[in-house]
Amino acid sequence: MNRALPVVRLRVPTDEDAVAWHRIFDDPDVMEFHGGRSAELSVYEELTARQRRHDAERGFCLWTMVDEEGTVIGFTGAQPWPQDWGPKGEIEIGWRLARAYWGKGYVTAAARQTLQRVRAAGVPEVVAMVDARNTRSIAVTERLGMRLAEVFTTPAARRQGHCYRLPLQSR
Repeated sequence: MNRALPVVRLRVPTDEDAVAWHRIFDDPDVMEFHGGRSAELSVYEELTARQRRHDAERGFCLWTMVDEEGTVIGFTGAQPWPQDWGPKGEIEIGWRLARAYWGKGYVTAAARQTLQRVRAAGVPEVVAMVDARNTRSIAVTERLGMRLAEVFTTPAARRQGHCYRLPLQSR
C-alpha cells in the first residue's frame, strides 16, 4: 500500500534544537541502536554546532526535522562518516526520530528530501550504516532504493551491521 507521506520540513539545526534533540532522544526505544540512552546535552550542543558548519561548508548536514505544527521531531541528513572504520570519508545519510512519530512516514519523507539536497550539492553516492537488527531503518533504506553492499561487525559493540549504498549521480 502506498500512502501519502506526511509534510516534514528540514532546517539547519539551531542552538535550541540541541535541547529538543536531547529531550526527544531521551527514550530507550529511540536509542536502542545508539547505545541505549541519550547523550549528555553538551554532546547535542556540539553536534548541532558541527552540523551548522557542515551546512555552510558543504551544503548539507544533519537537519532538524519539523512536523506540520512546527514541532521538532528528530533529525535526518548527511555528513561524512565519522568513524575510523567502515566507509571512511564517504557521505552517510541517517535519521533519528521521536518515538511518537514512528510508523507514519516522516523518516522516508525527510530522507527523500535529504537525497535531493545532497544530489544537488554534487555528492555522487551515499551510504547508510544500519545495525542489522534495526528493521525499521532497513525498511527505510529499501524504500529509498538503497542496496546492501556490505555486512560488517562494529569494532566497539561487536554487533553485525549493514552498509547500504545508493548512487546519486549518473556515471
